[in-house]
Amino acid sequence: MATVYNYNRVLLKLSGEALMGDKPYGIDIAMTSRIAAEVKESHDKGLQIALVIGAGNIFRGLSSAAGGIERSTADYMGMLATVMNALAMQSALEQIGVDTRVQSAIPMQTVCESYIRRRAVRHMEKGRVVIFAAGTGNPYFTTDTAAALRAAEMDCDVLVKGTQVDGVYDSDPNINENASRYKELSYQKVLTDNLRVMDSAAITLMRDNDIPIVVFSLKEKGSFDLVMQGLGTCTTIKS
Repeated sequence: MATVYNYNRVLLKLSGEALMGDKPYGIDIAMTSRIAAEVKESHDKGLQIALVIGAGNIFRGLSSAAGGIERSTADYMGMLATVMNALAMQSALEQIGVDTRVQSAIPMQTVCESYIRRRAVRHMEKGRVVIFAAGTGNPYFTTDTAAALRAAEMDCDVLVKGTQVDGVYDSDPNINENASRYKELSYQKVLTDNLRVMDSAAITLMRDNDIPIVVFSLKEKGSFDLVMQGLGTCTTIKS
């Protein structure tokens, strides 16, 4: 029986920490390969997928700025780290037969394509996975905001955020065992209650473009495909 997805084109946002696995920092090849295999599973069934990956496993702009590096410089260093993560994911995907393109908001033609919206859309229409790197290309914007921007530009049906927990909770489930998970939330409640799903610029951009956000856990194997079918455990944020 053919798999029925709730969406046609999705943007998957991964934190840099998602690629660390059990390592304290850097890129865990086994974890990167596992995520790539999950992307391939859904992609092979016809889902159009774009990715944005953070840089927290390699470099943190804000904390480095607090430590003495000028903020704009620190943010640019973080953008370069996202390119490293994007190339690692591209390699993992192509090793298992998924045609992939990396597009960077900061031009670096020797390494990858520069971001061109129409070209990215064409790649996805041709069945390629597109990984967007270097954030928005501007300092002071997070990779969450970059993910929201690319989701809107690519006319995605949903922005999916893979995290360490299976949704959004009313308090930290790692600290409070009685924390309650929301099944659905409104954009406004996320902003009003400062639930820290994504930064406010990203939430506002998704609200203004009426693109739902789905938050799920990467820890459970196969969870991405289930969530795309509307079967997995997650939190959906919409109007």
